[in-house]
Amino acid sequence: MDKVTELAKMIDHSLLHPTMTDKEMEEGCKIAAKYNTASVCIKPYAVKKAVEWLKGSDVLVGTVIGFPHGNSSIDIKVEETAQACKDGAVEIDMVVNIGKVLGEDWEYVEREIDAVAKTTHVNGAILKVIFENDFLPEDKYKIKLCEICSKVKADYVKTSTGYGMVKGADGKYSYTGATVEDLKLMRKHSAPEVKVKAAGGVRTLDEMLMVKELGISRLGASATVSILEEAKKRFGGEVDEQALADSQKSNNNGY
Repeated sequence: MDKVTELAKMIDHSLLHPTMTDKEMEEGCKIAAKYNTASVCIKPYAVKKAVEWLKGSDVLVGTVIGFPHGNSSIDIKVEETAQACKDGAVEIDMVVNIGKVLGEDWEYVEREIDAVAKTTHVNGAILKVIFENDFLPEDKYKIKLCEICSKVKADYVKTSTGYGMVKGADGKYSYTGATVEDLKLMRKHSAPEVKVKAAGGVRTLDEMLMVKELGISRLGASATVSILEEAKKRFGGEVDEQALADSQKSNNNGY
């Protein structure tokens, strides 16, 4: 596998922004197919369409559960997961109940993740558990989540949704997403078989290469085109200069 393909197969191309239309999601699936990414992560209602749009490609279809705030009941998350798998999703990115995490109701948190993991696996899909690290002020929460995910055999732990905005004292909202410190922490405290996915804030080739060196297996990204066209420039490949220029001018939606 050449270097550009290796990097492409780390990317879950994000098609989740609330404003994205069906046409834009279809175009996003075409981009994922063109660049041969690992998957698309698409809005739940569009899973069936994504399966059609990606037919004949090697790009997998993934979707989100309890997104973006994680507040649905366990039963609803389980049902949402089952429906997503029925519609054709083979990768599930679930947001934990963040309030329960902060309240340290670990019995509930474990029961929730376990229930969704079992439903995901019985349907032949894999589960990525989103912590939303911007909302977790201390490492102890992230460490405990890694331990629970390892215990119930989740397939991935994941930093963020891309939409975890934190309101500051000045009333303005800010967002950090994946950080080096969090990625190191999550890799250290997860079982070896549990992979780590970075999401939020990784928008350049150099940033992607950096997180790869940390042992990160997947990257949630909307800047797919610019990252992979830059990879072609650096590692060899036919560069689509127009696609690169367009991607650099555009305000990418999503993670």
